[in-house]
Amino acid sequence: MKVLVVGGGGREHAIVLKLKESKKIDKIYCAPGNAGISRDAQCVDIKATDIFALADFAKSEKIDFTVVGMDDPLVMGIVDEFEKQGLRIFGPRKNAAIIEGSKAFSKELMKKYNIPTAKYETFSDFESAYSYIKENKLPIVVKADGLALGKGVIICNSLEEAKAGLKQIMIDKKFGESGSKVVVEEFLTGPEVSVLSFCDGTTLIPMVSAQDHKRAFDGDEGLNTGGMGTFSPSRIYTDEIADVCMEKIFKPTVSALKKEGREFKGIIYFGLMITDDGPKVIEYNARFGDPETQVILPRLESDLLEVFEACVDGTLDKIEVKWKNNAAACVILASGGYPESYDKGFPIYGLENCDRRDDIFVYHAGTALKDNGFVTNGGRVLGITGVGKNLDEAIKIAYQGVDLVSFDKMHFRRDIGVKRS
Repeated sequence: MKVLVVGGGGREHAIVLKLKESKKIDKIYCAPGNAGISRDAQCVDIKATDIFALADFAKSEKIDFTVVGMDDPLVMGIVDEFEKQGLRIFGPRKNAAIIEGSKAFSKELMKKYNIPTAKYETFSDFESAYSYIKENKLPIVVKADGLALGKGVIICNSLEEAKAGLKQIMIDKKFGESGSKVVVEEFLTGPEVSVLSFCDGTTLIPMVSAQDHKRAFDGDEGLNTGGMGTFSPSRIYTDEIADVCMEKIFKPTVSALKKEGREFKGIIYFGLMITDDGPKVIEYNARFGDPETQVILPRLESDLLEVFEACVDGTLDKIEVKWKNNAAACVILASGGYPESYDKGFPIYGLENCDRRDDIFVYHAGTALKDNGFVTNGGRVLGITGVGKNLDEAIKIAYQGVDLVSFDKMHFRRDIGVKRS
């Protein structure tokens, strides 16, 4: 089989590497891919959002199966276009991907079907949103309605912060049209857990749990990022909590989407907060998380392509998804200054040291090739994943990997997976 993966970050590199293990696949393409991915797949110079050019490529190259890693093309309707042209593709259609494309829609869906989430209101103008905030308890959370690279969420501890955050989103349009509407919701407290799940429209199979670190600096300080590291399994996601989530959140979400005529085939990412009142949904995503994928897929024992095909064919209930009895931790190596301004083009040293280890995976997110070597080419540059028999061992191995790699102005957190008191 020929397979095309759509996207060009660390998540897509993790997908490509796991698909390489499938005996059913002869060749993997990745559009647009990146320098690191080019070692494992043939990169194609087509943007992930150019869905018509991607469909043309899939037809001309006789691609048997396409996997969409990124959110933007899903929300734009890449699956609808491919299906219209008779092409097999993994991911939700446009009318189901809206659970990520519009936070207002997903909140209204949860409200209608009694799925536990934070209390909220939706606003289309600055003054109404600010008046509502002034009437409510702080801290409070302001979210841009649409896609914002994982950064359109502001936790406001004061009215000044709330006003500035609203201005940034609604007036300054920091996130473009994604900020033309905002969701203002109550601030929930408790540990966060990510549970991704395979879904074929009816059957849902959760993956192993993960937790990520969004803030730029140790101790969860600094600005929100796309993710500075992650680990799996979660330390706090017990079997009891998992059962509650299945009955009160996971199954009701799939059922709700189906009842609304929005059958979901693909990956539903449940961003959960474990509150004193039980687990609640913070957000839905309609695809693999980044960097959660970089710790989840190394733990998968089943053939990933077979699971994808079962989701597309509606036969997920006919297969068993198997996981390894291990743990994984991923540390993101970022450019100094990320998530704000940063320099690019610094040579990356030591990657060959990681290649010699079978318990360390290196996922390229923002790299380029120059003079036959890798250089930095983005905010998040590499994800270094360690795999061990338990979490503590996996974290130790991940940081051993970090110590083997270097580039100028390299920034990373030193507390990924550290137990919180």
